[in-house]
Amino acid sequence: MEQTKFLELQEKRLKLGSSPHIKSAFSTQKAMIYVILALVPCIISSIIFFGFYQIVIILTSVVFAVLTEFVIKKLRKQNLSIDDGSAALTGLLLALILPPNYPLVSTALGSIFAIAIGKEVFGGLGYNIFNPALIGRAFLQASFPVETTTWVKPNLAVDTITSATPLAQFKFERIVTDLPNLFYGNISGSLGETSALAILIGGLFLIFTKVANWQIPVSMIIGLIVFEGILWIINPNEFASPLFHLFSGGFMFGAFFMATDWVTSPLTSKGMWIYGLSISLLIVLIRNFGGLPEGVMYAILLMNAVTPLINRYTVPKIFGETK
Repeated sequence: MEQTKFLELQEKRLKLGSSPHIKSAFSTQKAMIYVILALVPCIISSIIFFGFYQIVIILTSVVFAVLTEFVIKKLRKQNLSIDDGSAALTGLLLALILPPNYPLVSTALGSIFAIAIGKEVFGGLGYNIFNPALIGRAFLQASFPVETTTWVKPNLAVDTITSATPLAQFKFERIVTDLPNLFYGNISGSLGETSALAILIGGLFLIFTKVANWQIPVSMIIGLIVFEGILWIINPNEFASPLFHLFSGGFMFGAFFMATDWVTSPLTSKGMWIYGLSISLLIVLIRNFGGLPEGVMYAILLMNAVTPLINRYTVPKIFGETK
């Protein structure tokens, strides 16, 4: 009798099952909701500076992203996964890196491409090699180069503000935009990328809630300051200051919302530092020596491709391992 009670007690205490045995309080759905909440300041800033029509662009991108995933899952006869929020987040991220008043047809095509080619062709969430939103943006850049590089003045623009982005103004005219406008977002650029203040609010929220790893944005910021700072010290007339590059273009948005993607970024702490510093180095090289004024999208996508290699060579040694 006592042995039977002992075995029953042991069965209650010991539960056998497959891994993972340690589970996080974060679910995929919860993490996606947190990121969407973190993007709210960027959405608000896009409306303030470019008008309410931007909501239509955002909704178009989100709706077509969700519909594309729904159709693909149905065709493959797989369980629907749209309730995890990843498709909606991809559509939202894509919309926020598009120019204001972007054509709705092109927006829809980019969203479809982002989900179908950037995500589902690899097997769905967790298997994609590249950031799906950036894949969609790269597709639009190649397919509709004029529309994707056509900018408008912000609603609060003064006479001195043009429709050209600060990076383009500096690269082709050597005009440096003042830092206050760069920080608050009263400049031309993509919907969610102009306001460094809005991005910082959302980015810090992700870091404090531990949805995003701090190592990647911090390493990117340090890398940009160091690499661009060297060029600026050597020739301040030819190269802009690190602060200008920090708040210009898509750097801040890329550092907090694109490069920190769980699936396409390294898993180890050392790998994150290598990844972030390498992205910044590529951005500095493209912006200063390439034919394009911006380079965040290409830098992150290139490092997405190198992430498996970084993971392989930065895995911590097992305790007691000699080689």
